[in-house]
Amino acid sequence: MRSDSRPSHDEDDFVEPPSKSSLKREMHALQALGEQLVALSPERLRKVPLPDTLYEAVRAAQGFKMEARRRQMQYIGKLMRKIDPAPIQAQLDIFNGNSAAEVAKMHRLERLRERLLEDEQTIGAIAETWPDADLQYLRTLRRNALKEREAGKPPKAFREIFRVLRELQEAQDAAAEAGRAEAAHDDASEDGRDDGGDARA
Repeated sequence: MRSDSRPSHDEDDFVEPPSKSSLKREMHALQALGEQLVALSPERLRKVPLPDTLYEAVRAAQGFKMEARRRQMQYIGKLMRKIDPAPIQAQLDIFNGNSAAEVAKMHRLERLRERLLEDEQTIGAIAETWPDADLQYLRTLRRNALKEREAGKPPKAFREIFRVLRELQEAQDAAAEAGRAEAAHDDASEDGRDDGGDARA
């Protein structure tokens, strides 16, 4: 018998089917995002990067009541499953006064994702920034995202790329913060030893 030594991420269909609970959480998150859009003023809504179909659906929902509005919200949720919600959330974060630095960081990751789709050599820049990144996984995600785009399918792999990049960035930020805290602690300890030395005669 031949042993299969292929890497686990080498297949195009490497991604396990999402669980019912994760699908439900995603659906609820998109519904909540849709509710936020419908609650915006027309002026703010125009600033959100929405496809025309979704923009018109949100504008329609703003004029509906009761059952008609409920049905329209379901339609909005269906439309949102076909797009990447990250740019929408970033703009809502700006409206809500969230950290401009965090929003800028999200935009940088979005641009990096686009560069990766346009040029696979971007993998090299990712490897330099995050040495622990699973490059084979990202390559497979890239292939799947391009296939999704060509076929007009929901951007599952496209979203997964952003999730992976965001987790890499968050881990790097956490390590940097821990390093700063440790350095501050060492400085404080050094100051304490200096003070103690002055007391000895």
